[in-house]
Amino acid sequence: MDFGQSVSTCLSKYATFSGRASRSEYWWFALFTILISIVAQILDALLAVSIGIVGLDMIATFGLLIPSIAVATRRLHDIDRSGWWQLLLFVPLVGWIVLLVWYCTRGNVGPNRFGADPLSAPATRAGIQPAA
Repeated sequence: MDFGQSVSTCLSKYATFSGRASRSEYWWFALFTILISIVAQILDALLAVSIGIVGLDMIATFGLLIPSIAVATRRLHDIDRSGWWQLLLFVPLVGWIVLLVWYCTRGNVGPNRFGADPLSAPATRAGIQPAA
């Protein structure tokens, strides 16, 4: 999955917490959120644009919060873990390291309890067996 496909998939699945997400889908979307945040911060600084105490960066952060949590949940599903493991973020350092390792871990090959393998062929994901 490339950058554009990842962003498109994550935004179209804005609040979809079911299914699985590949490593590339997760990391490309993470890069997208970082780039959007940087652009919003630069625009805030250059244009001094703010709505009350909420600037463009805060709007971008809150706008991308739900899809970021959703893709992280689907990423954890890919390694057969519940999305609730994201609560490890509240454990300083150790929780972050564990999640980083899990986000970098290759997903389960084949289907698991959360759905089909996102790296399998589309026909296989739909339940159609390839011709011999």
